[in-house]
Amino acid sequence: MASNSFGEILRITSFGESHGVAMGGVIDGFPPGVIIDPDFVQQCLDRRKPGQSTLVSQRREADKIELLSGIFNNKTTGSPIAFIVRSIDQRSADYEVLSHVYRPSHADYTYHQKYGHVDLRGGGRASARETLVRVAAGAFAIQLLKQFGINVLAYTQQIGNIAARENLSGLTQEIVDVSPTRCPDKATAAKMEEMLAELARQGDSVGGIVACAITGVPAGLGEPVYNKLSAALAAAMMGINAAKGFEVGEGFAAASRKGSEHNDAFVVENGRVVTRTNHSGGIQGGISNGQPVTFRVAFKPPASIAKPQATVDKDGKEVQLSVAGRHDPCVVPRAVPVVEAMAALVIADFYLRNLIYTSFVNKTVEILK
Repeated sequence: MASNSFGEILRITSFGESHGVAMGGVIDGFPPGVIIDPDFVQQCLDRRKPGQSTLVSQRREADKIELLSGIFNNKTTGSPIAFIVRSIDQRSADYEVLSHVYRPSHADYTYHQKYGHVDLRGGGRASARETLVRVAAGAFAIQLLKQFGINVLAYTQQIGNIAARENLSGLTQEIVDVSPTRCPDKATAAKMEEMLAELARQGDSVGGIVACAITGVPAGLGEPVYNKLSAALAAAMMGINAAKGFEVGEGFAAASRKGSEHNDAFVVENGRVVTRTNHSGGIQGGISNGQPVTFRVAFKPPASIAKPQATVDKDGKEVQLSVAGRHDPCVVPRAVPVVEAMAALVIADFYLRNLIYTSFVNKTVEILK
């Protein structure tokens, strides 16, 4: 199966299946000498793992990371960083009934058409369990970015038709994580919890939206045509399981705005050029402008539900299907750390690219003198 790697200078490759022995990854191109806190990496994985509340899948996985290479005395060595996370709570028998049936809105049919063979145990490579590799790799990128004053923070902005109030300020990860929904708006989070508990009882599911802000991003990251920062973020987010929509800044709302309403006026504050507003989401012409990079990701309802659904089996016969097993009524709360991880990997990759580019330019200028 191709396309298991992501990034250019900073590149991750993942391996493993949902019900396999382990999931794992290799991070290549990570700079040497960066101090890494293994406990922070584990904390990031703990925010993503199943079983952390009654509102998510009750699969019980410790998700303990084992670092295999690339770290010595808590510093990166410059060699590939390899790690694995072993699986301990597989219940593959839950999926035996699916061996001849295509689950609605799952990857069963498309994988079968492409590869002629499907690992049905928990979804195999199509399982959201693969995102633990992204979260682990992203935890390294987050620690790298913090040394440059760049921070990534995501939160649950909407579940179903229940949305947090706008203009939330002063957010921290601690505030976001108070509710198992990861919505920092306390009153809204309570309503979301009630909805998810009811959906779990009904055997149904719902979608939602994750909002993300990246602060401290310098101006100049990204390319003007085929390697826009916005395009790279879109590819990263749309590669997350169940992601169905992406927007930067005002996004789709910009379609109903006038230019006079949407344009971000430039002003000078404390001797530096900034914009008075940030409708562009910190990216203009595909390149960061120094303002916070803001975006939102829409996630569809989880496809595995206990309610009976119409589908067909591999003989083309119409059947009814109820999906057993342990599944999330909404992926959004556990998607928050995944969004943060992928955002950090993109920004770290582009930051390293920019260091190489500016170093080359400066060297060229020096030579031409």
